[in-house]
Amino acid sequence: MQPSIAGIIVCAVIILFVRLMRWSMIVAFMASLAFGATAIGTLSSLGGSSPQIYTVFAALLLTTAVARKGIWRDLAAVFSRIGAASVIVVLMFHALIGAVLFPRLFAGQTSVFIASRTSRGVYETALGPSSANVTQTAYFTLGILVFVALCLLLRRRETLLDVKRGFFLWFGLHTAMGMLDLAGKMAGAGDVLAPIRTASYAMLTLTMEGGFWRIAGSYSEASTFGAVSLAGLAFSYTYWRRTNSRFAAAIAAALFLLLLLSTSTTAYVGLALLGVPVALSLARSLVSAKPNLQDVLLVVLMALLCLVVMAVSLYNAQFFEPLVRLIDQMVTHKMSSASGQERAYWNYKSLQAFFDTNGLGIGLGSSRASSWPIAVLSQLGVVGATLIAMLLAALVWPRGRSRQPFDAEADAIMASARASALAVLLAASLAGGLADPGMGFFVPLAVVMACSARIWAAAPPRGLAIDRSGPPFPVSG
Repeated sequence: MQPSIAGIIVCAVIILFVRLMRWSMIVAFMASLAFGATAIGTLSSLGGSSPQIYTVFAALLLTTAVARKGIWRDLAAVFSRIGAASVIVVLMFHALIGAVLFPRLFAGQTSVFIASRTSRGVYETALGPSSANVTQTAYFTLGILVFVALCLLLRRRETLLDVKRGFFLWFGLHTAMGMLDLAGKMAGAGDVLAPIRTASYAMLTLTMEGGFWRIAGSYSEASTFGAVSLAGLAFSYTYWRRTNSRFAAAIAAALFLLLLLSTSTTAYVGLALLGVPVALSLARSLVSAKPNLQDVLLVVLMALLCLVVMAVSLYNAQFFEPLVRLIDQMVTHKMSSASGQERAYWNYKSLQAFFDTNGLGIGLGSSRASSWPIAVLSQLGVVGATLIAMLLAALVWPRGRSRQPFDAEADAIMASARASALAVLLAASLAGGLADPGMGFFVPLAVVMACSARIWAAAPPRGLAIDRSGPPFPVSG
C-alpha cells in the first residue's frame, strides 16, 4: 500500500477536531464522508484501488461498537427488535457468495462493462472475475457492518446527539467545500481542492458546461457532488420543517443554490422530483384552516423569486439565455447526446446480463450500469433485489411510524435521516452505476431503524432537546 500524505493529514485534522470538541467516533466517521475523493492510500495489489478515508473511521467505529460491554446482549436486542438487521445480514452473505461464484459460473456467457484505470475508460468485455468484485464487495460489506455497529451504539439514547452533530458536520463541510470549489474557479485559481483529491480514479473537476463551471466540491465530478447535495438538502430541509432550526434552514438554502449552479443533470432532475412532495405539502397546508407559518414563508419567497426573474427578463430578455441553454443541454437533450446514449446502452446490456444468468445475477462489482435499480438486478439478481426491496419497505414504513411521537427531537432526526436516504436512492436511480447504495444509505437506514424500534436501553438524556436557533454542535449529552 502506498499511503497518501494528504489523506493522513485530513484524518488527523478530523480526529483532532472531534477530540477537542469531545465528540464521539460517530461524528468523526460522518465528517469523513464529506471527503469523497480523498484516499488514505493506493492498493496496487487490487488494481490501483484507493480506499477513501472514511474506511479508516469506519474501522474505528466498528472497533468502538465491538469493545462495548455487554456486546452479545446488545446484539441480541438489535436483531430481536430490528427486523431489517437480519435481512441486511442475509443480503451481505448473498452478495459475498455471488461476487465469488457468479462471475466464474457464468464466465464468458454475457458481456459486461468494466471501468478501466487507464485511458480506456469504461469498456465492454466478456463476464469474468475482476478486482472490482473484491473492492466493491468489500465496500458493500463495510456499509452493512457500519449499519449493525450504529444500531448497537444507538442502544444509548445520547448517541442520537452525536448522530445529529455528525449529519450537520457532514453536510456543513460538504456545503463549505462546494462553495470553495466554485469560488476558486470563478476567481481563476483553478481547482483549489486538488491537494485533497488523492483517489486514483479519473478527476473531472476543471470542466465547464454551457459557459458555467461545474461544481465538484470535494468529489471527482459534478454528478457525485449533486447527488450528495440532494441528500444534504433533504436532511436539512426536513429537520428545519420539524424543528424550525435556523442553522438547518441556512444549510438547506446554501445547498439549494449550489444545486442550481452545479450544472449536473442528476442535480436538476433530482431537485425537480424532490420538489413534487414539497409542493404537495405546501398546497395541502395552504388550503387548510390554519396554514403553517413556514409554508407561508416558503410560498412568499418563491413568489418573490418569480417576480425577480420576470422583472430581470423584462429588463434584459437575453439575461437568462445562457442558463436556458445549459438546462436544455443538460436535461432536455441529455438522452440524445453521445453520453446519454452510451449510458442507456450500459443499462440495456446490464438487463440483458440479468436475463442471460436466469435472474441469478453476475455478482457484485462485475459490471457498471447507469441506474441503481438496474445495477441491483443485474449484479444481485432476483434474490438480492427482493432483500433490498424489504429494506426499502422498512425504511419507508418503519414499524414505529404509527406510534405517537414521544420525543420530538428523536422523531425529527428519524424523519430527516429517512428523507436523506430516499434522496440518495433517487440520485442513484438517476445516474448510479453500482449496486452498492453506499454509506449515504446505510447510515440513515440504521438511524431510522433504531429510532422506529425504540431500542434505547437508557432514559432520555436532558440534552436531547430541539435546538431552534443555532447549530446543533454545542448541545451536550
